Amino acid sequence: MSDTCPVCGGPLKPDESTCPACGFKLIGSTQRFEPVDVDSDTTYDATPNPVQKVEPVKKARLIIVRGPQINMYFDLNDSTYKIGRSPKCDIFLNDMTVSRDHAGITPQSDGFEIEDHGSYNGIWINNNSVDKAVLKDGDIVQIGAFCLLYQE
Repeated sequence: MSDTCPVCGGPLKPDESTCPACGFKLIGSTQRFEPVDVDSDTTYDATPNPVQKVEPVKKARLIIVRGPQINMYFDLNDSTYKIGRSPKCDIFLNDMTVSRDHAGITPQSDGFEIEDHGSYNGIWINNNSVDKAVLKDGDIVQIGAFCLLYQE
């Protein structure tokens, strides 16, 4: 096993199963993969399964427009989302400027509400520090080194 965390780069002791800095669960070493022997004369049917998967209607989106992971986006629907540096968060922002459990987003009748969870660096919306706010289309949410564009 590596002596540094693959998520935050923090130091690890050989017997640790979880990173003490960011909480990332260390699963162990990568297992060996043996490729499947594919016959070049065989054709494969790419027809989708007739059972249709129904996905929830997407109501909004957060797009990273500045910082690490730029252009990555998160679709929001009727769920509640945890935002933070912990890989267990629904919206994982991998940077030491983000608290492990930084904030939460909850659906409301008029959009989505974002609330700070007592983070070290707080939440900024359109350059204003907030503890809690309902997001509006076009808002720029800053969480640590990340700027996220909110779109409905």
